[in-house]
Amino acid sequence: MKPIKVGLLGIGTVGSGTFNVLKRNQLEITRRAGRSIEIAMVADLNVERARELTNGECEVVNDANLVVTNPDIDIVIELIGGYGIAKDLVMKAIANGKHVVTANKALLATHGNEIFKAAEQKGVMVAFEAAVAGGIPIIKALREGLTANRIQWIAGIINGTTNFILSEMRDKGLDFATVLKQAQELGYAEADPTFDIEGVDAAHKATIMASIAYGIPMQFDKAHVEGITKLQASDIRYAEELGYRIKLLGISKRTEAGIELRVHPTLIPEKRLIANVEGAMNAVLVHGDAVGATLYYGKGAGSEPTASAVIADLVDITRLATADPEHRVPYLAFQSNSLSDLPVLPMAEIVTSYYLRMHVADKPGVLADVTRILADLTISIDAMLQKEPAEGETQTDIIILTHQTKEKNIVAAIEKIEKLDSVFGAVTKLRLEELS
Repeated sequence: MKPIKVGLLGIGTVGSGTFNVLKRNQLEITRRAGRSIEIAMVADLNVERARELTNGECEVVNDANLVVTNPDIDIVIELIGGYGIAKDLVMKAIANGKHVVTANKALLATHGNEIFKAAEQKGVMVAFEAAVAGGIPIIKALREGLTANRIQWIAGIINGTTNFILSEMRDKGLDFATVLKQAQELGYAEADPTFDIEGVDAAHKATIMASIAYGIPMQFDKAHVEGITKLQASDIRYAEELGYRIKLLGISKRTEAGIELRVHPTLIPEKRLIANVEGAMNAVLVHGDAVGATLYYGKGAGSEPTASAVIADLVDITRLATADPEHRVPYLAFQSNSLSDLPVLPMAEIVTSYYLRMHVADKPGVLADVTRILADLTISIDAMLQKEPAEGETQTDIIILTHQTKEKNIVAAIEKIEKLDSVFGAVTKLRLEELS
């Protein structure tokens, strides 16, 4: 049987890893796939570097259009990234009857509905295991392994950069700006880390997982996105005193009213396994009604871990290339004509618990005023921490953990608390998830 011919768009970190792993494990991969898989063509703007990396073993061009229109190419791997040229090339590859493998979470979260529709009409496959959590096979787990379950919620540490920063802030008591600089020096953070530290990257991934888990279209524009740039070292310390750790989580939940889809710093009980995921590692916790909670842990980025997921997609497509399109695994786990119209809830309607930190005057009656405001909005207190003021100081911090309430209630309470003469500055609000 003739080999599957692959065209690779972009031979950077993940592209070179894919080329090397495919070559190194060629025999094993062929035994699994049933036929050999060969990268026959590479497109990269840096042609000389691409030729060095491929050692002259395949054709190298500087125009990706030559790859996606080549009639001899069966599968196109898109590793360029971004929304612009990547989308044009993916759509052109589909139009030319090519199957597509991509690690581009931003592209899928924003244009996935359009891409999947085009692929379905053309009878080709789009595979994207590498788009979420690097080498962790979370897409396959959600789409196939847990197919018997009604997924109830997902909570994931799905950005290694922010998890590294939070781990360092907790371990060393350093502030955000200091640790970010260290992360950039170590290569964990980009020169422009905005997508990571503002939660956008995690929101792209959470959007994809939510669509597969609940059978809804991609709706990145409705996700609540909040990063870690405003997080204080003191909040990490106070959370620990109360038995919690703070992680940037991508969270989605199925509720009677609709789907919650949000990314934000979150307090998690320190006894949870996911609370102990440190450094640049990723972990995704999925709760299904039949299986209960399952945890998926591993490297969420890097050359060969991500290449592992890319090649798994190549093998899947090779196995199914001759199958009737109607019998392939649907892109979003559910048949395309059976997607749900469950709405993604606005943040004001989500229900969770909260951590509140306020800087107040150290005098009688302050706490009574705060608790009265919370009670008026039916917000009950679960735990409280009142710090002793430093010697000679007349102000101190009060930290309150609430029971579950709607976001709009806590926002209204904070607005009233901040108007008290005895409260100084803004109230810090973080969300808390028990994940039990």
